[in-house]
Amino acid sequence: MKPVVTAVSRSASHTFSKPNQDGIRLLAGLGVEGDAHLGKTVKHRSRVARDPSQPNLRQVHLIHSELHDELRTAGFPVSPGDLGENITTRGVDLLALPTGSRLHVGDTAVVEVTGLRNPCLQIDRFQSGLMAAVLDRDDDGHLVRKAGVMGVVLVDGEVRPGDPIRVELPPPPHHRLAPV
Repeated sequence: MKPVVTAVSRSASHTFSKPNQDGIRLLAGLGVEGDAHLGKTVKHRSRVARDPSQPNLRQVHLIHSELHDELRTAGFPVSPGDLGENITTRGVDLLALPTGSRLHVGDTAVVEVTGLRNPCLQIDRFQSGLMAAVLDRDDDGHLVRKAGVMGVVLVDGEVRPGDPIRVELPPPPHHRLAPV
């Protein structure tokens, strides 16, 4: 299957879930136009409280729809935007991408992957037990965070459901994603 955008979402306020849209506009160096997390510096409330001058490495949140499938199978009714993502994808193993991967989305937009989303307790307030369902352990016992990846916008562009995604890996050596 060719990688594709299945849904796009945004919220002007700091809500956990984000309503789906017909399209969103990505703005270079800022994020999703009209989204509460738009900006050059951090917008997530916990990070603003610690240091509001930090660069915003979480301008765009992407989740693979395969996670939604897995969660629904486990009894958690989730849909695109429910977990706060801006772009829902299919056919891209987002969690396996190295830091610095570039996602060419639609005709012009480019998002550089900065790291993993670290799920917080709000996820259990949304649906009890969901936090445990988006965390796992690999064969070596290391924690696996499955709640998507974060990125920054390098090139402006409109993004709509059905848009293709092309992955551009950074030059080696590749570095595993870590929470940002």
